[in-house]
Amino acid sequence: MLNRAGIDISRATLANWCVQLGSKVDVIIDTMKAQLASEPLICADETTVQVLKEADRKAQSTSYMWVYRSGEFTDHPVVIYDYQPSRAGACVRAFLGDYQGYLLSDGYSAYDTVDDVTQAACMAHVRRKFTDAQKASPSKKAGKPEKALTFINKLYGIERRGKHLSAEARQQLRQQESLPLLNDFKRWLDSMHVLPKGALGQAITYAKNQWPKLLTYLEDGRISIDNNVTERDIRPFATGRKNWMFSTSVGGAKASANLYSLVMTCRANDINPYYYFRHLFAELPKRSPSDDMSDLMPWGVDLSDE
Repeated sequence: MLNRAGIDISRATLANWCVQLGSKVDVIIDTMKAQLASEPLICADETTVQVLKEADRKAQSTSYMWVYRSGEFTDHPVVIYDYQPSRAGACVRAFLGDYQGYLLSDGYSAYDTVDDVTQAACMAHVRRKFTDAQKASPSKKAGKPEKALTFINKLYGIERRGKHLSAEARQQLRQQESLPLLNDFKRWLDSMHVLPKGALGQAITYAKNQWPKLLTYLEDGRISIDNNVTERDIRPFATGRKNWMFSTSVGGAKASANLYSLVMTCRANDINPYYYFRHLFAELPKRSPSDDMSDLMPWGVDLSDE
């Protein structure tokens, strides 16, 4: 855009501006984190990122961008990106602190190290593994993977009917219709005797290992059947990474985390990020760090005059 206007500014200068802006919104991110920590459900996922200059680490080392998000049924969703140099359980424990609500994830073992949360698992990951087993099956006829997918598709059909219900009505619907179906699915899983290392065997083992957590969504209508909403929020980062490939410094990675947090929270709340940033960077310099920032949250700003 600048080039089309005849303005020649180097990529390094533009990147430095972004790093400076990203570092100046910590107070906004902290307020968003407090909002997220007050919610009954947090969804989590993570993806890789490379940082070239980090103390005591090689440039080729793999770091991670963790993403924490409100549940899909909340009124004012929050999306937080958190840069960490590893994928260890200590990273998620440090972020969540003393949080005691529900935690929805893909079953990665690091999330199991968090105390005082109730774990919920992702049915989409179960479906994905049975889809892989279906593709690996030499038979073109309906078989065991198709049977599992039929169970799962019926569960998703119930979710589609309950999407616009209240949390209480959604929970009641699940108890009445999803629970009996899940019981039938579990009996079917237990009856299967297949090679454990095959695609179908791996899918069955994964489902059975995750089973208690797969049932958690029945407890509360505010919990989703899967973690797809978080995967959708992490995808733009993974796509962007193909273009910019790496962060030069830890400061750059953390600034990126802050800016992605704001952009994705805007998107989750149907707010235009451009107008939000224009408003935020006009108002934020007028505030001190101790001021109330609630009116600067993406869902709290008045952009009618923008």
